[in-house]
Amino acid sequence: MRVIPVIDVRHGIVVHAVRGDRIHYQPVVSTLAERPDPLAVARAFQDRLGLRELYVADLDALESGTVQWDVLERLVRDGATQLMVDAGVTDVESARRLLDVGVHRVVVGSETLRGSEALMALSTLPPTRRVFSLDLRTGQVLSRNARWAGGPPWPVLDELLRAGWTEVIVLDLVRVGTQTGPDTALLTEVRRRYPGLTLLAGGGVRHVEDLRTLEALGVDGVLVATALHRGTITAAHIRDLQIGP
Repeated sequence: MRVIPVIDVRHGIVVHAVRGDRIHYQPVVSTLAERPDPLAVARAFQDRLGLRELYVADLDALESGTVQWDVLERLVRDGATQLMVDAGVTDVESARRLLDVGVHRVVVGSETLRGSEALMALSTLPPTRRVFSLDLRTGQVLSRNARWAGGPPWPVLDELLRAGWTEVIVLDLVRVGTQTGPDTALLTEVRRRYPGLTLLAGGGVRHVEDLRTLEALGVDGVLVATALHRGTITAAHIRDLQIGP
């Protein structure tokens, strides 16, 4: 099982994401890093926790379309982690630009994707360089695609598999930053319906017991931020579970 730390970056600062309510995000306070600088936090995840994957949500790009290239290039130059980046990609050109600067994997989110044509075009990217994020709010799909928006996840997942996608993040934004626990019922059903899918989960993880529960459900990886910053998941927990890419 992979534990993938998350940093949400706005105006060059790592912020604490809570419930997807982006307007109220504040600079993160962490037991791991003294300041909310993206490079400092990324290095802390690697040096103090031994985690070598990193999920970066570029909030400027998601909100206004302005990618924080300086932040991404600093992280790439540091070379310590494999970057998985959500910068609101909607087309192949923007995805390839991220890959060209050294991002390891591009996140394509249902929240920003406009339709099936865009999905099919992005499906031409190498499978190892892309991952789809199924963005949910209390189990309902967030999307600009009218056919998906507000509905259940199953039609989206069916379409993804037909288009050749093999790795999906199931991310319930309402649970993000709340430490209320993951949506185990939904994740159990996703795993039952799509046994061959590489399944990553995000939102609500509180402690190592949640990681063990998700691993037992067949989840392949977990996105975590708050529990790492607060120290409720530690390097010892990660070593004991032999978690990591």
